Amino acid sequence: MIRITPETAEAFIRTNTRLLPVPHAPEIVLHVADEATELWQRTEEELEAIGLPPPFWAFAWAGGQALARYLLDNPGLCAGARVLDFASGSGLAAIAAAKAGAVDVVASDLDPFAIPAIRLNAAANGVADRIRPAQEDLIGRDVAADLVLAADIFYERDLGARVGDWLGRLQARGTTVLVGDPGRTYLPRDRLTQVASYRVPVTRSLEDAEIKASHVWRFRDPEVPAPDPRAVSASPRGA
Repeated sequence: MIRITPETAEAFIRTNTRLLPVPHAPEIVLHVADEATELWQRTEEELEAIGLPPPFWAFAWAGGQALARYLLDNPGLCAGARVLDFASGSGLAAIAAAKAGAVDVVASDLDPFAIPAIRLNAAANGVADRIRPAQEDLIGRDVAADLVLAADIFYERDLGARVGDWLGRLQARGTTVLVGDPGRTYLPRDRLTQVASYRVPVTRSLEDAEIKASHVWRFRDPEVPAPDPRAVSASPRGA
């Protein structure tokens, strides 16, 4: 079993991933697992045997790609802003925010492998000076951020409910909250407004498709009624 330290985690990442451009945001490169790496081939049982949590940090997930694309195409959202990328994984959305002009980005994740992955990826994209990885549980806490990002987080019922309530409270207090999601089961659609839609290249073994419709959503302010879903238009890019 691997004894996880920042040094061993970084060595593991370097050995088991390749630095590749993100399909829907090629301005960004990430250390990812793909068909050419040993990590891709390992089963969940094998990962558990070596003490590795599921390597969510090793893939560019559909929601994260959509959110990154949206930030890069709309830099005014991030220019001069303090940003929190919650459950950052690889740091994809955090890196996009920094590239779009954010002055300070906290990239939080509980996975001890995600923290060195975020550092490596931030350095590879020239934004390490503006991204601060943080291994802590922020759910329910106030955060000093103008913009909060969350991608691919609504895949489990209890977690989705906790995160949704927390993000909704942050939005109500004046923080802009953006979510990248391809339609995960527990996405709280009744509290969200869709602001962009993309057709994102993904890996079939991850998403059961080669192209995944993925969306960017904004938490509504409490007094704003839900829109008629028939009136939501897709973003011109990727539509």
